[in-house]
Amino acid sequence: MKLIHCADLHLDSKMNTNLEGLQLKERKGELLNSFVRMVDYADKNRVSAILIAGDLFDKKNISATVRNTVMSEIIHHNRIRFFYLKGNHDSDNFLTGMEEIPENLYMFTDSWRSYEIGSNIAISGIELGEENASSAFLSLVLNEKKCNIVMLHGQEAVSDSKDKAEIINLKALRNKGIDYLALGHVHAYKKEVLDSRGVYCYPGCLEGRGFDECGEHGFVVLEIDEEQGTVEHTFVPFAKRKLFTVEVDVTGCPGTAEMIVRAEEEVKAAGCSGEDFVKFVLLGSIDVECEKDVEYFRQSFTHRFYYVKVYDRTELSVDEKEFLLDESLKGEFVRTVMAATDMDEELKNIVIRYGLQALAGEEVQ
Repeated sequence: MKLIHCADLHLDSKMNTNLEGLQLKERKGELLNSFVRMVDYADKNRVSAILIAGDLFDKKNISATVRNTVMSEIIHHNRIRFFYLKGNHDSDNFLTGMEEIPENLYMFTDSWRSYEIGSNIAISGIELGEENASSAFLSLVLNEKKCNIVMLHGQEAVSDSKDKAEIINLKALRNKGIDYLALGHVHAYKKEVLDSRGVYCYPGCLEGRGFDECGEHGFVVLEIDEEQGTVEHTFVPFAKRKLFTVEVDVTGCPGTAEMIVRAEEEVKAAGCSGEDFVKFVLLGSIDVECEKDVEYFRQSFTHRFYYVKVYDRTELSVDEKEFLLDESLKGEFVRTVMAATDMDEELKNIVIRYGLQALAGEEVQ
């Protein structure tokens, strides 16, 4: 039997930190469409159930389009069972206006609930909160003769926490008869050994939304041998777009053109494609008289990628010896700033850079 384990789709997310206008609207639609594509994948590949381990939505109030689309996918794929465990971003508003829950949609509560599928598989889950955080793991009882899949949403830890309710105490879940612990909350794929019998896994989010979610994103496909009770798991990259943070060392570059050449080499090595988000981080030390136009640098890549931003983390380098005997206005200016006692070295370098740009008739950046 095949199952899909996904989490943290965050449908209807604002995503307005980097995007705006039509691009923002398009990207929000892409997140919703990735859910639709995943269900279609499940249908075509004879997947029996989809496990959604929390944060299907991003906020309490969701748009009618998102709510109707998700419900329509569930209803119209009645061969697939949907196991939906709410996370810290979810609410019951998803079911607003529903006279009855679809027969193939299975929900969880703040008490352990278990469902049996196939001949030998049990799917159990509980929604963690302040009231049940301390007792939830102690009250879990499983039939060790079954292939046990347990769904939870929260941050992994090796002990309980008094400060946060959504802490998953891995130590308390060991030797409980768990074959696969299907988790949600962490936005990057991670699979580790739980105990001698089972593993725990975060599938990560289905689509990256910001540059703190770089790398591959998708879901996990489980293949269960019901007779043997074994679980094989495979991560499936599925995101429409990837996000990359590309560091570019521009040390020694005399100008923007040379920086662009180095950046070209880095994006090629990173494997960035035209549909991706790319954040360039300029690093290294450049001469105070180096011509650097960050906006032109950014524009040079906007036609190459879906979205581009640039962070300038370069440091300025001033060689005092070059200006020591310079009798020009430029030399006098640099010596005056370097002799100032009310500025630190970083501020001196910045003032010198701006001043030299102004003296050269350039636009101060």
